[in-house]
Amino acid sequence: MNKQLIECVPNISEGRDTAKIQEIASVVETVEGVKLLDIDPGKATNRTVITFVGEPEQVIEAAFRLIKKASELIDMSKHTGEHPRFGATDVCPLVPISGITIEETAAYAHKLGERVGKELHIPGYFYEAAAKEEKRKNLANCRAGEYEGLKDKLSSSEWKPDFGPAAFSSQVAKTGAIAISARDFLIAYNINLNTTSTRRANAVAFDIREAGRIKREGNPITGKKVLDANGEPVRIPGKLKAVKGIGWYIEEYGIAQISYNLTNISITSMHVAFDETVKAATKRGLRVTGSELIGLIPLKAMLDAGDYFLQKQQRSLGISEEEKIKIAVKSLGLDDLKPFNPKEKIIEYLLESDEKKLIDLTVKEFSEETAGESMAPGGGSISAYVGALGVSLGTMVANLSAHKAGWDDKWAYFSEWAQKGQVYKNKLLFLVDEDTNAFNKIIEGFRMPKSTEEEKQLRKEAIEEATKYATEIPFQVMQTACDSMEVMQEMLKNGLPSSLSDAGVGVLCAKTAVTGAYFNVRINAKDIKDRAFADEIIAKAQAIYAKAQDIEKDVIAYIDTKM
Repeated sequence: MNKQLIECVPNISEGRDTAKIQEIASVVETVEGVKLLDIDPGKATNRTVITFVGEPEQVIEAAFRLIKKASELIDMSKHTGEHPRFGATDVCPLVPISGITIEETAAYAHKLGERVGKELHIPGYFYEAAAKEEKRKNLANCRAGEYEGLKDKLSSSEWKPDFGPAAFSSQVAKTGAIAISARDFLIAYNINLNTTSTRRANAVAFDIREAGRIKREGNPITGKKVLDANGEPVRIPGKLKAVKGIGWYIEEYGIAQISYNLTNISITSMHVAFDETVKAATKRGLRVTGSELIGLIPLKAMLDAGDYFLQKQQRSLGISEEEKIKIAVKSLGLDDLKPFNPKEKIIEYLLESDEKKLIDLTVKEFSEETAGESMAPGGGSISAYVGALGVSLGTMVANLSAHKAGWDDKWAYFSEWAQKGQVYKNKLLFLVDEDTNAFNKIIEGFRMPKSTEEEKQLRKEAIEEATKYATEIPFQVMQTACDSMEVMQEMLKNGLPSSLSDAGVGVLCAKTAVTGAYFNVRINAKDIKDRAFADEIIAKAQAIYAKAQDIEKDVIAYIDTKM
């Protein structure tokens, strides 16, 4: 079963006092198993977005401690800022990351809220998926009136808090209220304009956001509101679904921005919101100069943005992850106001282990590591690495061909092959480290205690399973390297004629990877006690080896006819 992970993204009403922000954020790491990912303060909004992740129980404990510390250090009666707010910890959303549903996450939001109300005496509301009634799903409704209207709100029977006191005491005057939710991944995203006008920025926001603008008679700005049969204002919907947005002026930057919340990026992505804003701004005589990401973003959202802009340029999508992210950053202008560091802004990168992998080493370091006294990395890892280099050559030819002058009508065809090559390359790079990990599992098995009969049996079973796995990994290398030959074969026939030798070398590397991995399958399989398993995997490996030999022979014969 996958480990349950949730993300918590509390927004505190302090964005200027660095020491205070650090003191509040640091309590998160006092909870074992919780990782603090990001602290993103804003001076003009006087608000900081803090992001951390972990298993549910640990995360809500960390959230409680953060809310408590913020209530001690922030006095809402003295707070000012551009962003709507009503509490020291203004909002505290919980976001399912893996192994957990939104409904299960909502249950943890309720658990956190009840504790905040009971122990900290802070009034609050549940919103989005944690909301207990329809009108409270929308955060804007829960926070309507902001801090200044909180006294009246708490005394209203319609807006009695979901947890905590319903009276505006001296303590509540200091802490304000809090909104706690369970929600899908939300991207807080600001788009920069070449204007200082909040009204102009709002006009563009109303064009784009799902809620649009209120319909009016006559003058669209000052005319009388059009009401429906229930007396509610009629709205003219904006262009994009799952988008909330307002315009504001940021004194820190000296520009107006459109501040978006993209509440479901599978409906409206960051790059679509950006492009549609560019169109709307241009129609109003404005220019988008860039954008700003608040908090963190999933890797997929950045890669999708890179693909989107590459497609607009009719460029190959089969480039590296790093290059796609560079394209996304430059196309969206994410470095317009300050440097954008993917290692600090992409959630998957922040969750990566600090342990250095073989594939993170330089070529020289990898060679030195292999040449050392340790038995790993050995032939299996080297075979996978050679295979990765081989298909990288085929991918290079596809990318070069996609960009060749006069072949513009073929760019999509070559892009598809380059993308296939990237998939093979990434799998083989994974197998470089996994082959060494598999070997280490065998060593761990042999080091298990064997004092009792029970220990001897457990040790025997562990060695057998580890040996099977150490045979399956080079078999995967064989299969992947052999399959990857299709990229080089296609490029030999249809790619750049001047890169014929590159594609050929790619095939030779792939064949070497197959042969080397085949040796490893055979040497490891001989120690497996389950002979049915061993015989089956060796038979499959022999078939792959024979296929690779045939491909290599055909490719060499083909190249000889072209040179």
